[in-house]
Amino acid sequence: MTTWADRRPLPGVVGRTAEHEQLSGLLEHARLVTLTGAAGVGKSLLARAVLEEHTARYDGTVLRVGCWEGPAKDGPAEALLRAAGPSYAAGKDTARPPAGPLARPGTGAPSGAAHRADATTDPLAALTAHCRQRRAIVLLDDCDPQLDACARLVRRLWRADPALRIVATARRPLGLAEEQVVEIAPLPVTLGEGIAGPAVELLASRTGTAAPELLVAVCQALEGSPLAIALAAQQLDRMSLPQLAAQVGTDGPLYYAGPAATVRHTSLYAAQAAGYALCSPVDRQVWARLSVLPGDFDPWLAGCVCASSDVPAAAVEGALERLRTASVVECVRDAGGGHEDTGAALPPRYRLPRAARDFGRTQLREAGEEAGALRRFRQACAALAAEAQIAWQGPDQQLAVGLVEDEQANFEAALTRPPQDAEDALGALEIAVSLWFHWAACGFRRAGRAHLDRLLLLSPGDTALRARALWLSGYLAAQEDSPAAGALLDQAWTAAVMHADSDGLARIAHAHGVLALYRGDLTAAVACLEEATRHRSRDPWFGPGPAHSGALLAIALSSLDARRARTAAHRAWEARHSDGDFWLYSTVLYALAMTERAHGEPAAALRACRKALAAKKLVGDPLSIAGARTLLAGLRHQLRGGAPPPDRDGQEPWWQRGGSGVRSRPFFARLRARS
Repeated sequence: MTTWADRRPLPGVVGRTAEHEQLSGLLEHARLVTLTGAAGVGKSLLARAVLEEHTARYDGTVLRVGCWEGPAKDGPAEALLRAAGPSYAAGKDTARPPAGPLARPGTGAPSGAAHRADATTDPLAALTAHCRQRRAIVLLDDCDPQLDACARLVRRLWRADPALRIVATARRPLGLAEEQVVEIAPLPVTLGEGIAGPAVELLASRTGTAAPELLVAVCQALEGSPLAIALAAQQLDRMSLPQLAAQVGTDGPLYYAGPAATVRHTSLYAAQAAGYALCSPVDRQVWARLSVLPGDFDPWLAGCVCASSDVPAAAVEGALERLRTASVVECVRDAGGGHEDTGAALPPRYRLPRAARDFGRTQLREAGEEAGALRRFRQACAALAAEAQIAWQGPDQQLAVGLVEDEQANFEAALTRPPQDAEDALGALEIAVSLWFHWAACGFRRAGRAHLDRLLLLSPGDTALRARALWLSGYLAAQEDSPAAGALLDQAWTAAVMHADSDGLARIAHAHGVLALYRGDLTAAVACLEEATRHRSRDPWFGPGPAHSGALLAIALSSLDARRARTAAHRAWEARHSDGDFWLYSTVLYALAMTERAHGEPAAALRACRKALAAKKLVGDPLSIAGARTLLAGLRHQLRGGAPPPDRDGQEPWWQRGGSGVRSRPFFARLRARS
């Protein structure tokens, strides 16, 4: 341990105005303030800056002990005595209060009998008297390797002087009753659209004039970590800023290194290794296995990935909480509250920051456990996708969409990471097939086709799962009126016949009806959709089903036969699985709106179209929403002017309006509920 010997000027503390004011305010009345946060977030720098400002204002001093700067045979108490001066470091039996300004004139001891008695028996009592006379504040810096010893020291100091003020920095709190904790988070990258945040300001101070978009890209990849930004900026001696932005943007560990005040800050790896060394064996294993999770996660997913013969499932949640307390894992959503529609309890969600994730992945590989953890991760994602598929066909359709949104990063990784073998490839294909509603009903058609086309190449066997995947790829192609739709549906038909899959044949008829409808061949669309509606599904959890075929049949009949269209729409709604099927409800209402419009009832059509648009927004499909809005605008024009809406012949079909069908932002807020 070392004392605060250097008086070099501090570098600028960027982006910590709120934390600076909070710590300054707490120093006025709190006895113990602890700054906590992840490795390299700038806890010590902020503490020193605020304390220097505070002591300069009140003509005081700071006694600092750096608990991570070197071994000490006696502990933080003895290091603190050495920081106070040679007369305090002589030993417990020989230390005496200094004469002069710290003692009462003529006595050579602090005033008060209690202080005289304590000073002759406990050097810490004399030290507290020294602090009181000098208006000194004790700084216990980087307490992590001796956290318990620092907590005991604080108690001893308070017994000697209850008014003594202490500031501590650590990755976790000391755990004392009167402790005031200030959490230091990474620096924000942006403060709003077009406004650079403190992280960008910090990087710009080291790079000089540079393209703002490159600075933002680097800071986003480094997740606003001040240490990561400082180390990355040092690489600009050997590469340009565009090269740095490209490098940090790739998926891989950031092993940047450079000069630093302490050894553990010379690289991101060293900073994480220092905290890793303080963890228990179980916490280390959980940390390493969590590194396969690319996004945030709940305790269930963490348990699936981390539990094994040497890590019981019951131990994972406790390890998560300990890692969170140690600032290794971030908590992005606290437990509590409930789903706004279902009232289901919401579990906490965690996230492993990139630096900790990179370090953990290295440990996982060195232990030879990466393949097993990746396999468990994909299996857990397959279970989540199956849960979402069931929720979609049941009464909780919004919950299904929210679940997929919550796990979006995890699903993306499970679908795109190269499979380890044929079985693993089938697991990825199963995820893509289970998420059929996400691709087909929620507007992510092209993303779904991209995943399916790639995974079908990796899963060449004639399996029932592959047959479903072929149908789904063809169905998505039909929804886009793609030339590839026919060939894909022909392959799906062959596979369905081989597996005697009558449900699959009905789904193929439905897809052919969609393709004919989008191509304007209403006669073929009616024939195909009528065939699909006559089928009685044995598997109600997969695909659109007869009810949705009936709703599309009503759309196909809307301009041909109003009576048959209304009958088909009502039958479709009567065949629904639940009242929460907003996808079916919106399609039925849209069919009724088109029927009433085609047969001279614009007011009734307008009412139905408004309801259809509201229901479509709950599903979130931008192409269907664009179609409903187009129809709504035409109906309003017709009602205002008393004339039919403008002729749209030759214009782009409504289902191709609104762009690619891949939304840049999710529609729903996070709604993941505990299963």
